[in-house]
Amino acid sequence: MNEFIAQYAEIFNSSSTTQLVGFGIFFLVFYFLPTLLAACFNRSQLTKIAVLNIPAGFSMLVWGGLLVWACTGKMGEHLTRKLRRGAAMQE
Repeated sequence: MNEFIAQYAEIFNSSSTTQLVGFGIFFLVFYFLPTLLAACFNRSQLTKIAVLNIPAGFSMLVWGGLLVWACTGKMGEHLTRKLRRGAAMQE
């Protein structure tokens, strides 16, 4: 365990500020991805998804469920219908 911590500390110390800020932004976007998707696809449930997203990030199973919930909304149904119409027109 001490070896792991030493390796982590070495990587952290050798990273530039830009790399650390970039990683922090990437991590936050990935962590709150269900909330960002809900803002696009499921606005009616956005508040619930955002509140549940905070503790759900520690459980990949619950986080995955939030991803599915965020993508299932009126906008998701609208896009599905639009894609089906486009596929039917191409046939």
